[in-house]
Amino acid sequence: MNNIPAKRASSTHVWIPIGAGLFLVALAVSAAAVPQLRLLHLLQAFIYVAILILARRNNVFALGAGFTIAVAWNCLEFFGPQLIQAGAVLLWTFLHTGQVRHVETMMVLLGGIGHLILIFACLTALFNQKTGTRKWWKFLVGGVLVLGYFALIVAIARPR
Repeated sequence: MNNIPAKRASSTHVWIPIGAGLFLVALAVSAAAVPQLRLLHLLQAFIYVAILILARRNNVFALGAGFTIAVAWNCLEFFGPQLIQAGAVLLWTFLHTGQVRHVETMMVLLGGIGHLILIFACLTALFNQKTGTRKWWKFLVGGVLVLGYFALIVAIARPR
């Protein structure tokens, strides 16, 4: 009999893969559409693959990384160049006209949706962890590590 609580199993085994998977699809389509983004998106994809593998093992570092990268990326896109909003407009235009323009911008919207799912799934999994107060330190360290890696890959592989 499975002794994992239903909420934790649902968030770590269903919702985290859905959120990360949506973002991986967005990265792949964007990389196919804009060749200058390929290296950056490949390196960024490693984050989500690691989150998928480690979260499945109920690793709190992965939950912190998943939550933090999702919040940081969504904030950068929502409050910076506002590509999430532009992607929503392009999706609406596509639904009305059938014409696809700037598929890479539409993928920012898909990535933002994937991140929203990832945020809530990681928090749900964290709150269902039974490991006590040390889980918060691990969650925080996972977040710091992923932000450091993200800053490094942006500095190295960002299109010029």
